[in-house]
Amino acid sequence: MSVFSKAKKRSAMSRLPDEPQSGGPQVIISERGLIDLPFLILTLLLLLIGMVMMFSASYARAYMEEGTSSYYFVRHAGFVLGGIAIMVVVSMVNHEILRLFSFWIMALAVVLLIMVAIPGIGIKEGGARRWLYLGVGFQPSEIAKAAVVIYFAALIVKFKGKMATFRYGILPFACILGVVSILLLLEPHLSGTVIILCTGAAMLWLGGVQKRWFALLVGLVGLVVYLVIKYPDLLAEYAGARITAWLDPFSDPGDTGYQITQSLYAIGSGGLPGLGLGKSRQKYLYLPEEHNDYIFSIICEELGFIGAMVILLLFALLIIRGYWIAMRATDRFGALLAAGFTTLLALQVFFNIGVVTNFLPATGISLPFFSYGGTALLIQMAEMGVILSVSRQNKAKLK
Repeated sequence: MSVFSKAKKRSAMSRLPDEPQSGGPQVIISERGLIDLPFLILTLLLLLIGMVMMFSASYARAYMEEGTSSYYFVRHAGFVLGGIAIMVVVSMVNHEILRLFSFWIMALAVVLLIMVAIPGIGIKEGGARRWLYLGVGFQPSEIAKAAVVIYFAALIVKFKGKMATFRYGILPFACILGVVSILLLLEPHLSGTVIILCTGAAMLWLGGVQKRWFALLVGLVGLVVYLVIKYPDLLAEYAGARITAWLDPFSDPGDTGYQITQSLYAIGSGGLPGLGLGKSRQKYLYLPEEHNDYIFSIICEELGFIGAMVILLLFALLIIRGYWIAMRATDRFGALLAAGFTTLLALQVFFNIGVVTNFLPATGISLPFFSYGGTALLIQMAEMGVILSVSRQNKAKLK
């Protein structure tokens, strides 16, 4: 290596991680580092188990509604293959490109949420307007979750050293979360609102916001939770009914408490070893959304406590590995992306398990990699690709 080449290499290595490269972020098809193999294996393993359980949970309803027991499975398999392809492509692109387009990603998410709120444009299903159809149907709320992580990461890097101030550390982020939350509540989409607020709060914690603001937030959340539990009639009718059903689902097992009581029956009947793969009874049209939001109940019924714990262990290992990648990121933006998307995954798993076990009120949150649905799965796989991209750049810098 020439003296000039060595000097150039030393100069590049001495550059601060947050200092922009000349010419801005570059799209790189990365051959400089290998992806994090444990993270990839855990993701693919959860996807594989999810496909098996989705077929087992869905074939009775698919046969009744569509005339073929494999209807939902075939569509889900297509989403899985498409998601894997997206993950691979995203993992090969330098994550820094997201910083360049972060504002436009956030703007697109807000525009799509506004479109959903307009009658005649947004598609209404099950009493809520959450879908758009632009050639294909999708939920803009899933895009908004990813957009918040990307844009917040970019702003935190931009405001480095100023995050402890109200003007830079609180005000712009609160405005963004306020706009997104209002648009989601108009749908209404309470679960999406809660997840985005929690994700945003986690990003601000990682960004270095003063802890007194979180103390104030915890106090406000505690007050709201107390009022909601004490006076459920203060909420909209559908939300108040969910709180009442959560507090005592067996008080009205034929109506407001029907879904959660059937979920608890499924979980309880599984016992320690489970009834066996494919042998669930609740999936025969007793439990609503058995292949979607409540698929974990079928997992508990068929695979039992042991099988459910194995799946939760795999999720825990994936989440720990995601944070491990974030902690070893060579740039702050990459660390925030990896930590943000890992937190988003962890929150969705926690809230889904909490709902189906009646630890939390019903909010309609899908279980990542398991629940049927194209938008959520494809975007989740793109998020996993971003984490793998961060891991690839990390290993490249270590060479």
